[in-house]
Amino acid sequence: MYPHERSLVEKLKDEPFTLVGVNSDDSPETLAEAMERENITWPSFFDGGSIYGPIATKWNVYGWPTIYVIDHKGIIRYINVRGEDMDRVVDTLLAEIKNR
Repeated sequence: MYPHERSLVEKLKDEPFTLVGVNSDDSPETLAEAMERENITWPSFFDGGSIYGPIATKWNVYGWPTIYVIDHKGIIRYINVRGEDMDRVVDTLLAEIKNR
């Protein structure tokens, strides 16, 4: 998913949009290496080196990747949308912000 995420971040760099990752790699160093290797420029949090980390546990994540699309009010509006569907829902939410 990294190529799509990179393109979304680039396309929306001047919009009120933020992509945030949560990573369950073995260590912060492994995460840093992956971020450099995959050119991840958006924030990505280390979740304790386990799929049972505190973030995954609190957000009830049981499969990877799990995607939450959260609106400008902090409400989860979509779960596990990918590809063109993700683009569509993000565009929908951005239009809502512009039309309020």
